[in-house]
Amino acid sequence: MPAKRKTSFTDETITQHIYLLRGQKIMLDRDLANLYEVIPTRLREQVKRNLKRFPKHFMFPLTQKEIKFMVSQNAIPSLQHLGGSIPLAFTEHGILMLANVLKTEKALKVSIRIIEIFVQMRALLSNSQEVLLKLEQIGKRVDKHDEDFENVFSLFQKLLMQESTRRRIGFRRSNEKEE
Repeated sequence: MPAKRKTSFTDETITQHIYLLRGQKIMLDRDLANLYEVIPTRLREQVKRNLKRFPKHFMFPLTQKEIKFMVSQNAIPSLQHLGGSIPLAFTEHGILMLANVLKTEKALKVSIRIIEIFVQMRALLSNSQEVLLKLEQIGKRVDKHDEDFENVFSLFQKLLMQESTRRRIGFRRSNEKEE
């Protein structure tokens, strides 16, 4: 039996292994195996034995295009690093289900922490979206003000360009013509 790999994990370590793919936050099977302190092949075996617990929105294999993208982003060191197996991507729900399938104390503790980090990320994203919405509203107001200023300036220019049709008031000398 191979020796257990001891790894320590921090929130930062976990966050570094959360990727955005297909519009979802995911973690790769090899990263989860490392955090759960299990061999990646054992993790994959457990998933294969319990496929009914992992619908498509819990876990999905990466396409070749996604693998190339992940390699280009250094999420996967190289294609050779995969050892011939296609990586599995686990969503937040899949990570929790994976902890239940592995049934180790470490997997349970790490999964709870991962879920907490996902929740924190969701809250940060929500706050960011609120700020962006407010900035957009302010931008619209500023655009409206710009439009109003342009209208006022164009009216001033029209007034300045108009020739006066009124008779001038005041004393005129006899040699001056009326305008």
